[in-house]
Amino acid sequence: MSDPRSSPIVQIKPLGFPWPTIDPFLFCVYHDDAYPKGNAQMGPEAPLAGRQIGQDFSRKDGWSMYHGETVPGFPAHPHRGFETVTIVRKGLVDHSDSLGATARFGGGDVQWLTAGKGISHSEMFPLLDAGAANPLELFQIWLNLPASHKMAEPHFTMFWSQAIPRLASDDPAGGRTEVSVIAGRLGGAAAGGGAVEPLAPPPDSWASQADADLAIWTLKMTPGARWTLPPAAGKGTRRMLYFFKGAAVQVAGERVQMPAAVELRADAAVELVNGVEGTSEFLVLQGRPIGEPVAQYGPFVMNTQAEISQALDDYRRTQFGGWPWPDAAPVHARGAGRFARHPDGREEVPGA
Repeated sequence: MSDPRSSPIVQIKPLGFPWPTIDPFLFCVYHDDAYPKGNAQMGPEAPLAGRQIGQDFSRKDGWSMYHGETVPGFPAHPHRGFETVTIVRKGLVDHSDSLGATARFGGGDVQWLTAGKGISHSEMFPLLDAGAANPLELFQIWLNLPASHKMAEPHFTMFWSQAIPRLASDDPAGGRTEVSVIAGRLGGAAAGGGAVEPLAPPPDSWASQADADLAIWTLKMTPGARWTLPPAAGKGTRRMLYFFKGAAVQVAGERVQMPAAVELRADAAVELVNGVEGTSEFLVLQGRPIGEPVAQYGPFVMNTQAEISQALDDYRRTQFGGWPWPDAAPVHARGAGRFARHPDGREEVPGA
């Protein structure tokens, strides 16, 4: 193990389900499902016998139905007091919510949802291809809100894949590192002396605070590639490096085998050297801690138990706006492309 007096590595933990997180992040989960061909209902063209339908996290045959019954996914459920950041690398997610908004996104798109004072939404995974497999790969990250913003109006933002800033860095030996900048400015030598500026986060997000120093980056390194994570800008910032694909990598000179969560000192530049066995991939979550008490009951995250009780009462009374859809697990038309329709009726599509 590294000498703690000199190493930027704070600790190394194994990756489980969900992944370990640090303030201001509450939760991080990685879904990698090898769904088969789709059937006429956009569910799996495969027997569901042996699965606990409605609560299937079995990964039988390499995939799960989760809480879905016909189409895999997560039917209507509420949130209050935090944000979800959903990064869909493969496959599609069909979103519907209690404010009347809908979306279909995937293939590198990101949805950033501020639940704020309360929203119910469904996240279903339609299997559109009836002639081939339907792989799904995504991260869902829960980002806390400070007490001052927990009752903000709900809001969602779409980051379409082609608009997300990316950096490709080639090292002298011919290795390449590709970085997707979902949140947080990437600057210094890591960006070739310039800077990569992120898209604007939602207005009430912790990420929108100038001193939050929040970053969400994904990294992909070819065999043997070298790249240096730049030091964070702010004091008190914390950083976690998730090594989720690959065989082995050197982190600040220490060999780390996949899968692992590596907490790093954020004030230090950290060299990553990929092994020669294959491509490696990472997720970086970074931010200054909010540093407030956390009271959580399932999908509600507040500061006190009294506020949790109020959230439960409010949800029972209002359903956070009701549910305007014909069932709890709506999916969009098979032929629909990627789109977002906001509560005010505004529509957007990638590239428009």
